Amino acid sequence: MAEKKSTVGIDVTSALTQGGGIGRYTRELMNALVHQTQFADQFDVTLFSAKQTKPTPVANPLPNHQNVTYKPAFLSEKWLYRLWYRLRMPIPVQTFTGRLNLFHSPDFVLPPIAGNIPTLLTVHDLSFLHYPHTFTPALVNYLNNVVPWSVGRATHVLADSVATQKDLVDLWQVPSEKITVLYSGVNPSFKPVTDPSAIDHVRSKYQLGSAPWVLAVGTVQPRKNYQLLIQAFGKIADRFPHNLVITGGKGWLFDDILAEVSKQGLDGRIIFTGFVDDVDLPAIYSGATALAFPSLYEGFGLPILEAMGCGTPVINSDASCLPEVAGEATVQLPPEGVEMWADELAELLGNENKQQALITAGFKQKEWFTWQRSAEQLLTIYTGLIG
Repeated sequence: MAEKKSTVGIDVTSALTQGGGIGRYTRELMNALVHQTQFADQFDVTLFSAKQTKPTPVANPLPNHQNVTYKPAFLSEKWLYRLWYRLRMPIPVQTFTGRLNLFHSPDFVLPPIAGNIPTLLTVHDLSFLHYPHTFTPALVNYLNNVVPWSVGRATHVLADSVATQKDLVDLWQVPSEKITVLYSGVNPSFKPVTDPSAIDHVRSKYQLGSAPWVLAVGTVQPRKNYQLLIQAFGKIADRFPHNLVITGGKGWLFDDILAEVSKQGLDGRIIFTGFVDDVDLPAIYSGATALAFPSLYEGFGLPILEAMGCGTPVINSDASCLPEVAGEATVQLPPEGVEMWADELAELLGNENKQQALITAGFKQKEWFTWQRSAEQLLTIYTGLIG
């Protein structure tokens, strides 16, 4: 008689609503998970999401596999958040998913769960505690209420990095044995694009112009420290032909960052592309002379690995987890000090030997991080929790 499979419920709302960040993390991890050789023998998966009211930002966001079922709720994300996290109404997620042996939420918050089944919660970072001024007050209040409540109820917690694990222990006294570090990976599509027509395509599509460019990747919000980068770029702009290209959707307090461009007299030299389609990212990385990543705080810092995969040298801040990701394959600076960033950026742009050394080191460093390795670890965690 065949052994009965366990059913894992996974909240994939972020995969359907967010183009980058946690949305990409969830899509990549789910896709790698269903391609594990042991997966089909051990598990059925029920993918759960809030009712979708807008088109998904990417095509085919959910994995297609015979063991995977998608069961969206009949309530929107706004209504579920209102009922579950504001009113704390005990409507279990199994109302929508059916019977489960384990539930995994990869996006900070854990809904009510029926029965005594194990639960797994991914906490990507605690930036809202470290840098609350870079968020809207309403969002900070929400996260401060809901995330620790979710962490306290979860059977086990995944952290994106050792830095996030340490934050959970130090700031919220979460037992270290309750937390496992699960690193992200980098998709194999992030490799050098050498076809000039592909680079020309992204130049045209995102109106990048004919000049070379320095690239910055991430939602345009204060935590990404773009104002420092704009100020540093302004100090060297007269010496180099490059533009500064910032890719990512508009986040909160976007206007302050935009105002910095005019303040520095850089109109026309700094290009905001908005959200970039996943399929175009390798060409945008490959066409860049360097990636600048001055973030104040990250849970992981995936753009660093993506740039490495595409053969693009990286200069990044040494904040939070970024040294874990970068290793010794990047230029690392404190996330403050405009003059220092200007000097190092100028040194990198003007030194081809340094660029090549970083490219070579980056190819080696990114090999440590694969979604297959992440999925193998996740499968082991699922098995251990179900027991």
